[in-house]
This record gives sequence, structure tokens and C-alpha cells, in this order.
Amino acid sequence: MKRSVLVFLFLLAPPLLRGQEPAYSTISDIPYYPEEVRATDPYIAQRCVLDVYYPNNVKDFLTVVWFHGGGLAAGHKHIYEALKEQGFGVVAVNYRLHPQVTCPTYIEDAAAAVAWVFNHIAEYGGNPNAIVLSGHSAGAYLSGMLGLDRRWLQAHRIDANRIAALFLLSAQTITHFTIRSERNIPDKQPVVDEYALLYHVRPDTPPIYLMTGDRELELLGRYEENAYLWRMLRLTGNQQAFLYEFDGYGHSMLEPAFPLMVAALRETMKNVKP
Repeated sequence: MKRSVLVFLFLLAPPLLRGQEPAYSTISDIPYYPEEVRATDPYIAQRCVLDVYYPNNVKDFLTVVWFHGGGLAAGHKHIYEALKEQGFGVVAVNYRLHPQVTCPTYIEDAAAAVAWVFNHIAEYGGNPNAIVLSGHSAGAYLSGMLGLDRRWLQAHRIDANRIAALFLLSAQTITHFTIRSERNIPDKQPVVDEYALLYHVRPDTPPIYLMTGDRELELLGRYEENAYLWRMLRLTGNQQAFLYEFDGYGHSMLEPAFPLMVAALRETMKNVKP
């Protein structure tokens, strides 16, 4: 009798509980530097890894490469629930941090990770022509530097204009404050040099979505920095730059940003080549 009940309950169970392959898989801590580079420094082996979250049995899916925030000095790779089960893949990246390293190591690590995605995402079913860069705060800064300053990906023989879109959430668009601190420049002294997104304004970027919290609640003029970047992009003739401000939210503005981002990603998916 007991065995019959168990069999009956098994037949009634959802397919996933009966051993069906889950709709999404995650592979964690994949190195993005080759072994000969990893062997030169234990910190590279520890930090320079990424996680791949992807839909199973789906061909040519879009992939979001996500860089965590933390001021280039803290943080850890993480895949947010709001980005899961949306029909696209997510690659969450760790990179080396201040003070163990200094500029431009952060950007070099980010470029190496993105190059890995371009070269390997097809192995998981992803479309190399549908790679989006995103992140929050310092992570948005890194994504923006790779998308605007083409030299970092060019070092890996990848054209930054292959990026399908940039979603920059509360990015620093002047030279990042940690990089300024490495040079003994005060927080409130703005600098626009080669390590600023604003220095690399050009008309032919991928679509770029600039999102910040409320200008009265954000960090040190963060909204105004993004508004200035948007304006300068438009003045170059760039018609693919968009600016959003979330009233009532401070620097941690992911809650309202993610639904807008997911909706825009769905539109992006419609426009990429197979």
C-alpha cells in the first residue's frame, strides 16, 4: 500500500521533480585567463573567475555580462534574481581589487573576461553577436570603459562595437574615485582623463542606457555626470544614448532599474544577428 502511494505521488509530481533537466544551469568559478597567466600570481587564480548562468537547450541566446560594484575595492560576483529565468544568459565576473592592484588592472581583467565570453559563450548555446555589458557603480564604470574606449578589447582582437548594448547603472563617468585616490586626488576634485568614460565620447557606440538614482540622493553628482555623458554623446551625433533617473532612489537603485533593463533586453534580442 505504501509503495503504491509513493508511485502515485511520483506520477503527480511536476516534471522537474521527476528528474527532468532544469530550465537553466550555472557553472561557477570558470577561469578567464589562461593557465600560464594564472600560474604567475595566486591572486589572479583566486579572483579572475566567472560564473555562467544559461538556459538549457536554447540556441543563440543573448548574454548579459555583469560586473559587480564596490568601488573597485570590494564586492563579489553575483547573479541577481531579477535577471534569472528571463530567456537570456548571465555571466557574473570577479576581478582583482584595490589595494592589491591598481589602475589599469581592473579594466584589463574586465576586458579579459569579456573576451572569454565572446570566445566561449557559443559552447553554452549563446550568440556571440548578442553580448551585453552591464553592472552597478564600479561595475558600470568597467562596462562603460570597455564599450567606449575600444583599446581594451582590441588588445584581445575584439571590436568593442560588437557589443550589443551597454546598461550602466549608476556609473562614474569622470575618472573613478578609486583611481583618483591612487593618485592622491580628492573625492570632490573631478577629473576627466583617459580613465574617464567622458574622455571617450564618440558617435558610434553600441546602444548605451545610462541609469541613476535620484539626483538629490545619489553619490557626489552621479546623476549630473551621467547627464553630461548623455548630452556629449548626443552632441557627437550619437542617437543610441538614453538617460533614466529613478526618483526617490539613491545609489542602490537596482529595484526599479532591473525591470526597465529586462524590457530593453527583450528589444535588443529582436535586433541581433543569429
